[in-house]
Amino acid sequence: MITTKTPFRMSFFGGGTDFPEFYQEHGGAVLSTSFNKYCYVNVRHLPRFFEYTSELVYSKIERVTDISQIEHPAIREAMKYLEMYELRLTYEGDLPARSGLGTSSSFSVGMLNAFYALKGKRVSKKTLADDAIYLERTLCGEAGGIQDQIAASYGGFNRIDFEADGYKVSPVILQLERKKELNNRLMLFFTGFSRFSSDIQKETRLSIKKKESQLLEMLKLVDEAEKVLTTKSDLTEFGRLLDYTWKLKRNISNKVSTDVIDLCYEKAKAAGAAGGKLLGAGGGGFLLFYVEPEYQNNVRQVLKDFLYIPFKFEDDGTRVIYYAPESFDLEGVR
Repeated sequence: MITTKTPFRMSFFGGGTDFPEFYQEHGGAVLSTSFNKYCYVNVRHLPRFFEYTSELVYSKIERVTDISQIEHPAIREAMKYLEMYELRLTYEGDLPARSGLGTSSSFSVGMLNAFYALKGKRVSKKTLADDAIYLERTLCGEAGGIQDQIAASYGGFNRIDFEADGYKVSPVILQLERKKELNNRLMLFFTGFSRFSSDIQKETRLSIKKKESQLLEMLKLVDEAEKVLTTKSDLTEFGRLLDYTWKLKRNISNKVSTDVIDLCYEKAKAAGAAGGKLLGAGGGGFLLFYVEPEYQNNVRQVLKDFLYIPFKFEDDGTRVIYYAPESFDLEGVR
């Protein structure tokens, strides 16, 4: 049996500039990190003692006698692409799917990695990223950019630059204390609902020409945010830049945000958050805020009646409805 463990990611700046329709003309860049929440894919060959030849277990269970019968598009197309047969595949994730953390791309990367390993092959991070992009964007025909597949394949805190002829992954080198400071000022909240990002990405792709000026501005923010992190600048500026990029992003499509999300965002800002953004394409999922330690309890309190999904319990048994800073780590922070 092969088991792969693939990280989820947070994208801070540059989302939208990773669409080919944009970066092939203007170039693009994103600043993103993986963190210590993962998806797990288990794959083994299925013994020939069953009426079905493959069994696939994710949010549902599929048992089929032919690959073409598989309903899950990524599994079906990946098995065809790498000529995989007679399999039992199971998926588990630390966090909900369709929540803005690149979960579908992490699954694709983990699945492809498992398939290669079952064939006895060890492939590079770039091969995994390229294959996942091809799987999702070409074979499955899903709309969207290409940052998630790269972030899941490479892991870590990176700047990813996109050009017409390819992409480049450059690790963002931070001192451990600087990274801890950032980690301890990030708060991650679940909105309580998820969505199919491809539905929003389709509209975003159609808006690229009309929203070119906003995307160019969002691209510039990647340089500014990286400078804040890698110099002795006031780290609070990172939060202010998040606020600015969120305002730009939410104007690209009317599907990016909702009235409830806007209300939660404004309440968090009023309680002391320097800035934040909805992760992923928008419409639901996780809200990320940059909050100085002295204001974090205020932010928890004002959001507790809106973001109600529990993820952990305190020692006294009371529910906590947010991901507190101590509940996750940017990869490399321990």
